[in-house]
Amino acid sequence: MANFVLNAVAREESIQGKGSSRRLRLQNKVPAIIYGGTAEPVAITLELRQLVKALENNAFFEEVIEVNIDGKAESVKIQALQRHPAKNTPMHADFVRA
Repeated sequence: MANFVLNAVAREESIQGKGSSRRLRLQNKVPAIIYGGTAEPVAITLELRQLVKALENNAFFEEVIEVNIDGKAESVKIQALQRHPAKNTPMHADFVRA
């Protein structure tokens, strides 16, 4: 059984949107969101290299993932993953609280 832990940084509302997401991707970061449960949705930023490494294992799509957001841990499952059409690199990830 694989154990997946991702480190993330919370994004403020001022750095959300198409332009901000493009700037994040140029810095090798992936915008993502965590939603579900009773808590409010949280926009986060993941490191591209760390996410790609986790995606190499098929169990990543089935198991509960721990996301550390600025020191606070969230248990989530991946809901959706958008990839670049030509490069196949992750562009955005949606996580739902487990």
